Amino acid sequence: MIKLKYLFGIIFSLLVIGNISAQKADISPERKQAIDSLALEKVRDLSKYISIIGSKKTPYSEAQRVMDRAEELFAPDSEMGVSSLNRKEITYYKVRKYFERLIALNYDKVTISWYDIHYISDLERQPDGRYVGVVTIYQRFEGTSEDGMKYKDTTKKDITIYVERKKTQISGRTVEFWDVLLGDIRVSETSA
Repeated sequence: MIKLKYLFGIIFSLLVIGNISAQKADISPERKQAIDSLALEKVRDLSKYISIIGSKKTPYSEAQRVMDRAEELFAPDSEMGVSSLNRKEITYYKVRKYFERLIALNYDKVTISWYDIHYISDLERQPDGRYVGVVTIYQRFEGTSEDGMKYKDTTKKDITIYVERKKTQISGRTVEFWDVLLGDIRVSETSA
């Protein structure tokens, strides 16, 4: 009986210590503000990259380089949604495939712009220690061909944001930092 009480005491202590450790990993308000800024900066970077990749004026080699940079913004296996006014279904592609399809669009001129970028959900801590939030954006797409074909739409998209603690070695010292990665980009509505 004493051994059982001792065992329960150890388990209770470990749970309390684990809970205290988890609380220490919480993000301070100042750190959260910095993380929010970094997340929005990465979303704006992606917006610029998509504009460059989609532009028919961008040389292929430059578009490839920009695709590599854009891919670094994402968590592994992230997907991007594509919609059209001409069909009801939304198709999701792995990030690289999305960029490759963007380059191959059959227009002579493509203009893509993002606006009204803001958080729609606050960062929430997950059981694995990461934080997850959602940023919403509006994307304006315009494609025109020399033969007079035109297409344009506005799409509301929700971008999953992952915030996780990482470690790196600097001058032989292990340094911890919070990093932001983009996740899936889901289409929530498409309009003319």
